[in-house]
Amino acid sequence: MSATGLAIIYIIIWWIVFFAILPIDVNRNKTIKIEGEDAGSPENPKMLKKFFYCTGITSLIFIIIYILIKYEYLNLRNIIS
Repeated sequence: MSATGLAIIYIIIWWIVFFAILPIDVNRNKTIKIEGEDAGSPENPKMLKKFFYCTGITSLIFIIIYILIKYEYLNLRNIIS
């Protein structure tokens, strides 16, 4: 598989994992109420921590998928035909 294909697979997996991790560890109880702000939005969404967790989980999943593709355990051309 080409480098472009691998990069696209990594990015797709990253976004899926990111949206799955996003609601985890969110405290919706606010100490300061700001008028015009959504009442359900978190005070501290901890985005940097979620970014690093997402990148680590995605890297593990990507390595597993890459190994499966490399040793032809996961070959879409054979599955389709």
